[in-house]
Amino acid sequence: MATKHEQIIQYIETLPVGEKLSVRTIAKNLNMSEGTAYRAIKDAENIGLVSTIERVGTIRIERKSKENIETLTFGQICKIIDGDILGGKKGLDKTLSKFIIGAMQREAMERYISPGSLMIVGNRNDIQEFALEKGAAVLITGGFDTDESIVHLADQVEMPILRTTYDTFTVATMINRAMTDQLIKKEIMLVDDIYTPIDETKFLSLDDTVFQYRNLNTESTHSRFPIVNHNMRLVGIITAKDILGKADTLSLERVMTRDPIVAKTHMSVASVAHRMIWDGLEVMPVVKDNLQLLGIISRQDVMKAMQLAQRQPQVGNTIEDQVVENLSLTSSEEGDGLPAYRFRITPQMTNSLGTVSFGVLSEVLASTTKKILYTLQKRNAVIEQMDIYQLKMIQIDSVIEIRSKILELGRRSSKLDVEVYLENSLVSKAIVICQLMEKS
Repeated sequence: MATKHEQIIQYIETLPVGEKLSVRTIAKNLNMSEGTAYRAIKDAENIGLVSTIERVGTIRIERKSKENIETLTFGQICKIIDGDILGGKKGLDKTLSKFIIGAMQREAMERYISPGSLMIVGNRNDIQEFALEKGAAVLITGGFDTDESIVHLADQVEMPILRTTYDTFTVATMINRAMTDQLIKKEIMLVDDIYTPIDETKFLSLDDTVFQYRNLNTESTHSRFPIVNHNMRLVGIITAKDILGKADTLSLERVMTRDPIVAKTHMSVASVAHRMIWDGLEVMPVVKDNLQLLGIISRQDVMKAMQLAQRQPQVGNTIEDQVVENLSLTSSEEGDGLPAYRFRITPQMTNSLGTVSFGVLSEVLASTTKKILYTLQKRNAVIEQMDIYQLKMIQIDSVIEIRSKILELGRRSSKLDVEVYLENSLVSKAIVICQLMEKS
């Protein structure tokens, strides 16, 4: 039988797209407490069933498929630019393919306009009309209005005509940033992409015994299994260490590890990897919010996924990408014969005092450490812990040199002493502990 939480989610899924809902209405219609309704609505928002819009309220929305995360609709563009809709509302759900700035003569821009594109233009009514006739949407900058005939044309061709008070340059920058962010999001791998589903997962019941664990261990060659109750909810996890020296007739309920660390499908693989490394976990059960077991994710799955992700071409320029691009190999080798790297502090990387931002310095040291370990062992690494000591301020436009020494190097982990020099003067120091990925 479905829980109250699940019943509310199922009820929300039956509501038509665009319908407004509230905690009080849900609680009254389903005869449940407002607290239960509130938690369920928040969960529905997290999984993309509803959305809260300022001055409007919570409304039922269409859940977007993951495959379309890299796209932006004209409706989303309108929110990004704080705009309003003058016409063509039926086209708000259409997808933006590209945007064009209307800064040319009509004849010159004809070859750039295509159906599904967005024409960014000021108070040039002829260009607005021309873009709509070509199947493009229109964004009017500067807060200007337009003619009723153009609004009527937008309604007729079902392509939106939007308006914003921002200037053209600001609007183009905002849209470009949003498109890049969407591309980066698309490349973030989630637990949902790689976990082993329940129908392929070996698990045990709360009533099973140590003898049944041993049988399943022999049959599957695995040593870690989730334990569920009669409702398929996770109650614990059992490992070979838990049953060591225990009688075959002993119930698993008496020897299992209770309240195990779990993963959710919406979590990023990187965050799960960090948790596994930090707590020394080989397997994590994947569950719903009500702890119903969905499957498992193993450290091997995580490491393979992260290695694959690091080999993929990067479509969005993240802060880490910018740091890596600016790292250059020097001719000098220090300590253990490890390579040294140079890095220039640009204005964007500084704080209000004109010295390097602590976050940027952390990323520089992390990226350098990963490069060094890959050069040394041809293996990718995940930063487990980093202790940084900033001894002196590093000024804008400074060129720093990063040198390192191996303190410990094992099959699965390593510890490095990383030093930052400015004109041969030590300005920062860090101890970095990494988990090394298995070679594929």
